[in-house]
Amino acid sequence: MRRCIKPEWLDELPPDDPRAVWSREDLLRANAWMGHAGMMARALRSTCPGPGARRLVELGTGDGRFMQRVVRRLQPGWQDTSVVMLDRQNVISPATCQGYAALGWRATPVKADALDWLRQAAAPACDAMIVNLVLHHFTEAQLADLLREAARVTRTFIALEPRRARRCLFFTHLVWLIGCNEVTRNDAPISVHAGFKGQELSQLWPTGQGWSLQERRAGFFSHSFIAQRRE
Repeated sequence: MRRCIKPEWLDELPPDDPRAVWSREDLLRANAWMGHAGMMARALRSTCPGPGARRLVELGTGDGRFMQRVVRRLQPGWQDTSVVMLDRQNVISPATCQGYAALGWRATPVKADALDWLRQAAAPACDAMIVNLVLHHFTEAQLADLLREAARVTRTFIALEPRRARRCLFFTHLVWLIGCNEVTRNDAPISVHAGFKGQELSQLWPTGQGWSLQERRAGFFSHSFIAQRRE
């Protein structure tokens, strides 16, 4: 399968559209089926070991509930961690922000385009930058720009994306079985066609010494990419 990027309905709907609200619930269920919260928590533990406060950035955070599931899996020992939650839409509820505070985290929602935010000189340095089901929205040229800017400010970059494979595509046509609405049923196969395989993200990461790259299949449906700066 060649990589193909098409617009997804969820990105074009107003955030308060009932179909968009339902689709965000669908994505939370899909993430649970794919096991992404557990995968992300394990990746963070392995790449950011040791005591002390940590600074994280999540690109494309959506409504913030996926990252909250990751935070619960990181407890105990990760209190006082701060996370910047970046998204083009402001759909994080006050209750979700309060949930982070109850877990001992400091969450700061930011409404901005990821690449614009990374390009600004004031983009903060962080211990880890994470993305979940976001990079497949970008063209190769856009990805090269985004990854270059990310490498400038982070020590670790972790991405979980759809795996571009015919088996994964087959299962996208069955998401109605877990209650997904028409928006999610439309977007799921588009996401797989735009997903990744092999070493495609590693080839777009900035060249040069000082980085350790891991890219591989993850679980049944996912593709994992981790870039870690060597000490």
